[in-house]
Amino acid sequence: MLSWEEFESSEKRKNQPEQKKLEGKEIKEPQLTTKREENAINMLPGQVSDRLARAKKEISKFDQKMGEDALSGMETRVHVDQKAMINCRADVNQLVPFKYEWAWQKYLDGCANHWMPQEINMTPDVALWKSEDGLSEDERTIVMRSLGFFSTADSLVANNLVLSIYRHITNPECRQYLLRQSFEEAIHTHAYQYVIQSLGMDEAELFNMYREVPSVARKASWALNFTKGLDDPQFSTGTTEQDKELLRNLVAYYCVLEGIFFYCGFTQILSMGRRNKMTGTSEQFQYILRDESMHLNFGIDMINQIKLENSHLWDEEMQEEAACMILQGMELEIEYARDTMPRGVLGMNANMMEEYLNYIANRRLVQLGLSEEFPNAENPFPWMSEIMDLRKEKNFFETRVIEYQTGGALNWD
Repeated sequence: MLSWEEFESSEKRKNQPEQKKLEGKEIKEPQLTTKREENAINMLPGQVSDRLARAKKEISKFDQKMGEDALSGMETRVHVDQKAMINCRADVNQLVPFKYEWAWQKYLDGCANHWMPQEINMTPDVALWKSEDGLSEDERTIVMRSLGFFSTADSLVANNLVLSIYRHITNPECRQYLLRQSFEEAIHTHAYQYVIQSLGMDEAELFNMYREVPSVARKASWALNFTKGLDDPQFSTGTTEQDKELLRNLVAYYCVLEGIFFYCGFTQILSMGRRNKMTGTSEQFQYILRDESMHLNFGIDMINQIKLENSHLWDEEMQEEAACMILQGMELEIEYARDTMPRGVLGMNANMMEEYLNYIANRRLVQLGLSEEFPNAENPFPWMSEIMDLRKEKNFFETRVIEYQTGGALNWD
């Protein structure tokens, strides 16, 4: 027979709330943990919490402000002819109607060319890199230098886009492309990191080359010099000198950093891929170069549009300065070529690269409406044009994996 204590203990166990189960998971009864939660549950219909009362009060203040003062300058709708590349007084949030169809088309083209680094097979590269006789010492130097420079160069470009350029370009469709470009720069930095990690390289060594290797550091330092003024939170366009400073930044980053500094390293790596070496790395660089080509074309269109709308900025002094910047970039890239190719390698040498960079510099000058500096320069690497041409190359998607995680398939736990 049960004692009174045993009976009382048994009844308590029976009266305890049972844990409920849903789809195999145990869900405990909710516990009141704060006085605020308890008050919310016990609140009578029609009553409101202190927090909700404050929210209603703030909305009331906001409604009062949404009068003539808040809507001043917005009485009329934005027309296409009111939009401008810089110093625009139209509403930058109104994407349409478009003024620059070319900017929107470039945004769409960038989206259509989307890719991710993990989609490219790096297995053959890993085997070749770890093989003692897989690559020559000169070829290893080229791979190391390229990854060392580009792993941080795209970050420089992304920072300049987000922290400097985006604030001062006042056309919404151009801003749309700048957002896409910023994302692509992040993908490029991811790609270099993915290659470095796949090959088992010293990450600290490569990501610090822009501080430690002179030919790499000089290029990065040159570019950073053009962001100092725009990085200042107090900087704004609106005067001739300030608008020229923005223009210098655009020439530096689009025409030189993306339009010249990338070409030596990319030519070297892509030449390696044409010889069936480091094919995964070469494929990563091929897709990056296609993105960069679109960035370059967009930047030049944007610069030329600013020139059209603000002809006083493109005076003889500014033209001479822009030409000098392009030639400075060319000289720094030639220096980099001589550092990475002290001897002939991969069917090229530093002299051939110098001629190629003369040819590239000519193109950048002409694209800005300036005269060529090297009238007889020719392209010693015509196959580079084929690689950059999306229409003439193999179908981009042929070498990509087909299993994707979409938003609906992701695990959000």
